[in-house]
Amino acid sequence: QVQLVESGGGLVQPGGSLRLSCAVSRSIFSVTMGWYRQAPGKERELVASITWGGSANYEDSVKGRFTISRDNAKRTVYLQLNSLKPEDTAVYYCNFAGGFWGQGTQVTVSS
Repeated sequence: QVQLVESGGGLVQPGGSLRLSCAVSRSIFSVTMGWYRQAPGKERELVASITWGGSANYEDSVKGRFTISRDNAKRTVYLQLNSLKPEDTAVYYCNFAGGFWGQGTQVTVSS
C-alpha cells in the first residue's frame, strides 16, 4: 500500500502562482509520478508526469506555465503552477506509478 498526501492548494487570483506538493510513503526512486486534475462535471485529466530519470511531459494547456519536479530523497513530487487561469480551477491529484492516488488538493483561480 502506498499513501500520497497532497498539499499547497488554495484560492488565488488569475495570474497568480501556487506550488503543490505530494509526499509519498515509500520510495519513488524508480517510479513515474503524475499530477492529474478534475474540474466539476469533467473527467480527470493528466496535467503532467515525470519519469524516474526526470523527463517531464505536460498537457498542452499548461505547457510553459506549470513545472513538475521531484525530490527522490524526500519522496516528494512538486507541481509549480504559474500564470494561473480560471480554467485551471480543479481538484489536483497526485498519482504513483499509475496505480495509487492521493486525496487531492483544491485549486481555485478567481478574482
